[in-house]
Amino acid sequence: MIGCTLKTFGVPAVRGEESYVNRVIDMPVELADYAALKDIVKFVGVTDEFKNVIETFKTPEGETPAGFKRTFNLAADGVLQVDLVRDIAYDTNGVLRPTKVLFSADTANPYELRPIAPLLANLTCNPGIVYDLFINNPKANVGGLYKDRDEVMQEISNILGPGCDISVELNNPFEKDYSLIQEEAAKFREMFSKYRVVVKVPHTGAVSPENVGQLLEGEKKLDRSYQDVTTEDALRGHNLCKRLTDEGYRINFTLMFEPYQTLMALQAKPYFINTFLRHRLMQSQKMAQCCAAYEATGDKKHLEDLLAFLAKNDFYTPAEAATVSLSAVYDFAKHLLKYRLFEDRQGSDGLDGMRHNLRVLRNCNLEDTRLIVCSMEGPDNYPDIDKLLAEPEFQDMNKKVVITAEPNYLARFTSTNQVISYQRRFMNAAKGMK
Repeated sequence: MIGCTLKTFGVPAVRGEESYVNRVIDMPVELADYAALKDIVKFVGVTDEFKNVIETFKTPEGETPAGFKRTFNLAADGVLQVDLVRDIAYDTNGVLRPTKVLFSADTANPYELRPIAPLLANLTCNPGIVYDLFINNPKANVGGLYKDRDEVMQEISNILGPGCDISVELNNPFEKDYSLIQEEAAKFREMFSKYRVVVKVPHTGAVSPENVGQLLEGEKKLDRSYQDVTTEDALRGHNLCKRLTDEGYRINFTLMFEPYQTLMALQAKPYFINTFLRHRLMQSQKMAQCCAAYEATGDKKHLEDLLAFLAKNDFYTPAEAATVSLSAVYDFAKHLLKYRLFEDRQGSDGLDGMRHNLRVLRNCNLEDTRLIVCSMEGPDNYPDIDKLLAEPEFQDMNKKVVITAEPNYLARFTSTNQVISYQRRFMNAAKGMK
């Protein structure tokens, strides 16, 4: 196969851009493109964006940084320019990452981040990860070294390379003063650079600026049903996502638990959408268990347990839980299990939402939007995802998937019993080496 590179054109670099052009002079050029351009191209150069990327990340000589795709622009006067376009599918020097599926970490802990950082294309965190799991956790934040979110996120920024996006969630999406939200987003853009920052915006549902305080006091329960929404409140996250997107931010639109959320979420043009797995699957398992026990015994105690479980998980408000009939509780659970395809192969593993979202993404017009698969637990979640992505139906959608979890959860699936068995053999053999 005949190969061409920029060097094949045999034309000089634009004056003053020689050092930049030297970084890409061996960049492949399709033979058809070369044939079409060879009589047109008089100089090779780079775009202003190319220069800005190189300077932003202080990229070593002869390289372009990870996280950027190399593309061509044909400018005036026969100048063929190389551009760098943000794309986390790419490693250093415009080489694609080893797999189309990308990996992310759910952490704000610099100590557990360091070992996995070279393998990541994204990091995601939220106030629970930042404050509960790290800053206010003495076992994690050793010696209380990190005092606030800014210190933690700056250290994370220092650890991660240019090829890794950083998704950080707004502290208060219910802030009425939009200028304060703008200030928070701008601060992280300055910290991470415009190339790496991704702002996490949550679905808001029935929670509003007026009632969010109920989640912070007393029983911390909302007095409004999750289904009892106003249009303005339920679409607050969508409009916030769209507004920030229009201002040039990439948005991770989060808190997506049911497939029916997806099509509306995509109208806000997010960079990432999400499929949450763990709690949803555990809820389905508990509902199925209670319903099966009631069906087998007729004992209403199982429906009472089901009601208590559903109330604890915000399916019912305290007022609703006090008045709803047990038969209605049973019907509700059975209806939800049917929607989740829990007794079907499509949903028994809890991945019906992931399958749905991949099908929707395949048919949407947002070419750069990816699906973050998140919130995993137990021995089956990751292996089941691994199997799903090997299914023929989803082979073409691997490029749309980012798998994210706590670093130690992902690390578990690098090990098997046989690793120990073989290392025993190998190390004992090496011990006797002469």
